Amino acid sequence: MAPSKRYKASFEQVDRSRLYALGEAVDLLAGFPVCKFDERVEVAINLGVDPKHADQMVRGAIVLPAGTGKETRILVFAKGDKEKEAVEAGADHVGGEDLAKKIQSEGWLEFDRVIATPDMMSVVGRLGKVLGPRGLMPNPKLGTVTMEVGAAVQENKAGKVEYRVDKNGIIHAAVGKRSFDREKLIANIRALLDAVIKAKPAAAKGVYLKKISISTTMGPGVRVDPSSIAEAA
Repeated sequence: MAPSKRYKASFEQVDRSRLYALGEAVDLLAGFPVCKFDERVEVAINLGVDPKHADQMVRGAIVLPAGTGKETRILVFAKGDKEKEAVEAGADHVGGEDLAKKIQSEGWLEFDRVIATPDMMSVVGRLGKVLGPRGLMPNPKLGTVTMEVGAAVQENKAGKVEYRVDKNGIIHAAVGKRSFDREKLIANIRALLDAVIKAKPAAAKGVYLKKISISTTMGPGVRVDPSSIAEAA
């Protein structure tokens, strides 16, 4: 498919030979021709790791300080008092066997995040083939298998995002909407990068942050100078 006129106009504004300071890169995105919808702002981080080795996997979750700009629909597998706790915290769907059957028999997937108490994982485990490929399987390392379901629901509603390095050593994550003001986008990007830096595996050698770029949903990538992250302004 040929690039759109909007994409070409955006591409022409980017100097491909340079690395931009984070603040400059965010300003550049703001100057791209507008789209008919509020585009996501996305970050791609190329890491100096080999994901084929378990000790070099980079994965985690973080609550973005300015949120994601997206309403997150949350499904919670819980029972008893924990079911009530999830409802009171604002979960969109709460249940057990009934919801598992709905997913299996009807292909129901009207949710963006799944949280479960440990005692419900025997039920959730049967949904692995459906939830796993979509990145929806609850995981204790990400705080989505927990007895603190109320806090987990609130965190995810507030703008919690998960990140995971892919087979090519790259992390892709949405960090907000184009309509966000400059300070909010910078804060979110810095928060994500700080989390990724802290998650550096001990087995990773050499340059860890190899390349960083930011883009809008329909726009070209803008390469960011890693050394500008701390002093972004």
